[in-house]
Amino acid sequence: MEFGPSHPQNDDVTLGKGLNKPTPQTARSLPLGGQPATPAGHRDSTPQVNIPTGVPIQAPATQVPGGVQGPRVVPVAISPEQGPASPVGGITPLMAGAGVKSPGRGPAGSKLSQSPETEELADVVASYAPPWLISGIVHMLILIVMALIMLPQFFRPEVELTAEIYAEKLGDQLEFDSPFAGTDREKLEEPLWTPPDLPKVSDPFAAPPPSELVPEGVTSTSDIQSQVIGYALKGRDAGSREALLGLYGGTKTTEAAVELGLQWLSRQQRKDGSWSLTGPYPNGCETENPEAATALALIAFQGHGNTHKTGPFRDNVSRGWNWLLQQQDANGNFFHEGNFNHPFYTQGLCTIAVCEIYGMTKDERFREPALRAIDYLIKSQSPEGGWRYTPNTDSDVSVTGWIVMALQSARMAGFEVPQDVFRKVERFLDRIAIEGGSKYPYQKGGQASLAMTAEGLLMRQFLGWSHNDDRLAKGLAWITEPANLVNFERDRDVYYWYYATQVCHHMEGEYWKKWNEVMRQAIPEHQVKSGPQAGSWDPTKPSRDAWANEGGRLYVTCLSIYCLEVYYRHLPLYSPRALRLVGGM
Repeated sequence: MEFGPSHPQNDDVTLGKGLNKPTPQTARSLPLGGQPATPAGHRDSTPQVNIPTGVPIQAPATQVPGGVQGPRVVPVAISPEQGPASPVGGITPLMAGAGVKSPGRGPAGSKLSQSPETEELADVVASYAPPWLISGIVHMLILIVMALIMLPQFFRPEVELTAEIYAEKLGDQLEFDSPFAGTDREKLEEPLWTPPDLPKVSDPFAAPPPSELVPEGVTSTSDIQSQVIGYALKGRDAGSREALLGLYGGTKTTEAAVELGLQWLSRQQRKDGSWSLTGPYPNGCETENPEAATALALIAFQGHGNTHKTGPFRDNVSRGWNWLLQQQDANGNFFHEGNFNHPFYTQGLCTIAVCEIYGMTKDERFREPALRAIDYLIKSQSPEGGWRYTPNTDSDVSVTGWIVMALQSARMAGFEVPQDVFRKVERFLDRIAIEGGSKYPYQKGGQASLAMTAEGLLMRQFLGWSHNDDRLAKGLAWITEPANLVNFERDRDVYYWYYATQVCHHMEGEYWKKWNEVMRQAIPEHQVKSGPQAGSWDPTKPSRDAWANEGGRLYVTCLSIYCLEVYYRHLPLYSPRALRLVGGM
């Protein structure tokens, strides 16, 4: 009898004699691959193995007609203890691959266990699992391990470090030490963040003492945060000055130009402590005004942190104040003679200077002069809301801007100014504004100019316009157009630059970046570098400044210094960063 496909006679599977009656104990067994022992004259071609009951085994494939290979069935004798007899002569057909090692699957001479209960599951899987299954398991484990290694890379948080590096023809940046120096110590920049000679303080986190109320009954003024105003002069301290330079884009070049300019001013001081608009230097003003000249010089020294008590120019400051305080009358007025259009320009400048020195030192010597100067300005305001050449008569944007700057300096020093004063200024600006308030003329009905627009927008900032006001943005977009940036070759106007520098600095962001990148390069480049006038700016070269005649060399030099001191002279109105840096938050 045959099982499976038919086979050629020479490969037939035969049922040998006596195999239909199983041996009482065990089936006949042979080592796999060995030759069975056969009785004499009998040919037994069936290899015999020790197989558990009912487990089929597949013999080597045989060739069938048509060239197709098929399994051939091996008869196996069954032990009585292992299960019931086969329905056909006690023979159970075994198919290879059904759970028994086929020939060649294990080491030669290995034997299968007689009892499946004694085999370990792992051995059975390892012995009987097909190769593709084992390969699949191994590759899956490899993929899992690789995934555990690689997945964290996709979810790792990234920290992006950015640094703005400005292109400079002169000087080095103060923003940070060079990140490109590597391990070469010779390329490292000298740290400038904290100078070694800063004065010691008992408590660096202490809040300043509360400002005293002015006896005259002046009150709070605008919507600008008083916290920022009260700290606005703190950036001039030595440590804060260096830090703010780095924060807002100042350079070694800008600071060197400031120091050189202050040295020139110190050489121009007269024996009585005053300064002159007309000389002894060349290219002076056509008209003398020593009060205005002295105030201009003192503002420049004080903007760099010098007072009559501290700083390398403290002697110049002290002598200057000894002279200027004597010029103020009982009403608070500093101007006494000169051009008809000078009085309130002079009063504005002197009030800025005296409020700053009091705010920086709290020296009581300056308290009453400051109060008198403020009071004189308030009482001189015109019905229209601004100031011009004579008290209580007329208004223009130019003079009004200097007076508002003086009143803002008073608030920075801790003095209070009546809110109604600023409301009147606001109404004046509303009446003369152009394009909804984004541009300003000199007087109502005039044509908008860059200088008056910059001055008008700075007043709006002091009066409480928010940082995101569309009118501010529109006006600053005009100011920062490439054709309107600092340029010594055409349309030179240091008066415009002074106000534009301040309004852009308060706004920060792209407006300040555009303006500062040009301003901080152009102004130092055109400073006189050698000779008796080293440190000054020639008002006639390379082109004539708009204020060459009316202001002269000292005026142009002082306003140029103010522009380069802007990084620390006043804290930006809208920035908490600067306030935190000087300890105000």
